[in-house]
Amino acid sequence: MKERLQKIIAERGLASRRRAEILIREGRVSVNGCVLSQLGSTADPEQDEIRVNGRRLPQSRAPRVLALHKPVGYVCTCRTSRERGTSVLNLVPNDRRYFPVGRLDMNSSGLLLLTDDGSLAQRLSHPRYGVRKEYRVRTGSPVSPPQIHTLREGVPLEEGLAKVIGVSRLSKLYYRVILAEGKKRQIRRMFEALGVRVTALERIRIGGLLLGDLPPGKWRELNSSEISRLLSQDSDPADS
Repeated sequence: MKERLQKIIAERGLASRRRAEILIREGRVSVNGCVLSQLGSTADPEQDEIRVNGRRLPQSRAPRVLALHKPVGYVCTCRTSRERGTSVLNLVPNDRRYFPVGRLDMNSSGLLLLTDDGSLAQRLSHPRYGVRKEYRVRTGSPVSPPQIHTLREGVPLEEGLAKVIGVSRLSKLYYRVILAEGKKRQIRRMFEALGVRVTALERIRIGGLLLGDLPPGKWRELNSSEISRLLSQDSDPADS
């Protein structure tokens, strides 16, 4: 069955879908010996010989999803950071081309997913799918009830109004925050806009998947039932 080239390349773990589109436009993808540079081009991954930069596309294989407990001090992108030793890619095997699903900034920790499946990564990270993420947030000062109300109603940021799905107090300086969107450094910026400094931020849940007792810097592979639960909003704990 024919599929779009960028989808095939992403599903084989060779590049993200966006990167695959760039490769196609640059004329670096061929099908049965013919270079195809149009983004609408299609191919049959089971019948056609697809090459990227002259290398034949790997055979289809089951995607892998890794759950990593990202420590503070690591970043989620970039070859340069990998060479410096600060990339999360240095914490997982190098047997496949993994890329992070969403991001946690250098000063944040907690649950981070990595996969070699571009379509799955998009499904889990794109805001339109509404996969909920839960965080434990420590602040430098208490957050007042009116400020909590403002977080729920929305805080203006440069790119628009940012809201949380849920926020509740755990103790004097600890709060539980749930998001269904993923603006850059959203929680920190929302709290800062209210005059409250975030001193620690840990992601403890993505969809129906919990960080649990996975130690910092360690990873484990998800099984098929965990991936299904991850994609099911019905399995989310109560978000009120």
